[in-house]
Amino acid sequence: MKHTHATKTLLAGLALISTLGLTACNGDDTGGTGAGSADSASSATTGGGDGGGGAGKSGGSDSGQGTGADTDTGTGTGTGSGSGSGSGSDTSGKAGICRSDELEVSAVDNSTDKTEGVVTVQFKNGGGRACTINGYAGVDLKTATGDTLSVNRNGEKPVPGVIKDGESAAFNITFPINNSGGSGVRVSKILVTPPKETKTVTIAWPAGSLPADNPDAPSGGPKLSISPVGTVSDSPAG
Repeated sequence: MKHTHATKTLLAGLALISTLGLTACNGDDTGGTGAGSADSASSATTGGGDGGGGAGKSGGSDSGQGTGADTDTGTGTGTGSGSGSGSGSDTSGKAGICRSDELEVSAVDNSTDKTEGVVTVQFKNGGGRACTINGYAGVDLKTATGDTLSVNRNGEKPVPGVIKDGESAAFNITFPINNSGGSGVRVSKILVTPPKETKTVTIAWPAGSLPADNPDAPSGGPKLSISPVGTVSDSPAG
C-alpha cells in the first residue's frame, strides 16, 4: 500500500511539472505577439508621420513603413524660363526728332504784298521714318557781300507735330520788301538749322532784296522775323 501511494505521488508531481512546462511555452508565444505589436505600432507612427496612409492599416511593421515611404514622394519640377528680348523699336509709339540729314530743305517766295514779303521754308521728311518737330528753326541770311543777318522769332507759340515719311513741315520768313528803287540788300543764302538740331543746311534765297536802310527792322515797316515750324500738307506754300 505504501508503494502504491508513492507511485501516485510521483505521477502527480510529473503531471504538475508537465503542466508548468506547457504554461511556460504558452507565455513565451504570447510575449512574442506583444513584442510584434509594439514594433508595428512604432513603425506605423513613423510611417504615418511621413506618409499618413500607413498608420491606418494593420498589416504589420513592414506594410506600415512601405506605405509611408511610398506616399511621401515630393516631385519638384522647375519650369521657370525667363526670356527677355530687346528690340530696337520704341513700343511707346514715340518718334525721335527730325534730323537735318533726314530732311529735304527748300524755300519758295510766297510774297503777295508789296511791302511785306514771305519766304516759306519747307522740311520734307525723307528719312524713311516718322519724326517729331517742335519749335523754331535757327535762321541766318547771307548777303551777296558776305554779311550775315540774324532773323528773330515772331513770338508765336510752337505747336509740336509728327512728320510721317514723305510729309512736310514748314515755317515762314517775313521780311520788308525793298521799294526804294535801288539795289537794296541782296540776300543770296538761307542758313537753316532744324529745331533741336545742330547741323545747318544752306539753301538759296528765292525772293528779292531787302531795304538798304536797316533791312531787319525798318522804321514803321515790316520786320524781318520767322514763325515757328508747323506740320503742313505736302505743298511748298503750306
